[in-house]
Amino acid sequence: MLRETDLDHCVRAPIDAREALKLLKHLEQCTGKVNKQWKARANAHQQAMEKGDPYGYAEVFKGLSKLEQEGSLRALDRAHLKQSTQFLAEELANALGKSQQEVLDQIEKIAHA
Repeated sequence: MLRETDLDHCVRAPIDAREALKLLKHLEQCTGKVNKQWKARANAHQQAMEKGDPYGYAEVFKGLSKLEQEGSLRALDRAHLKQSTQFLAEELANALGKSQQEVLDQIEKIAHA
């Protein structure tokens, strides 16, 4: 059970359009470096996803997208990539008033740039 007084600590408001544009810029500029050790990488990505921070989703997405281009994704990497992509698409589509497919196309372009 979650008490109403605890909501501020557990639930965050969705980002707005201005923050969404900042997030897209961050996604373009982040390096996408990932740990070469798969277990450490998986733990770091899991923690980033659990925090619920859209910038964490962007970091996971960018890093794993680059790793995917190299052709070296493990099963858990693929799951984290799928999850981070979905979270980013939902967050950005809501903030920008676009469809999830439009946002997916946009972030895929960024990932492969």
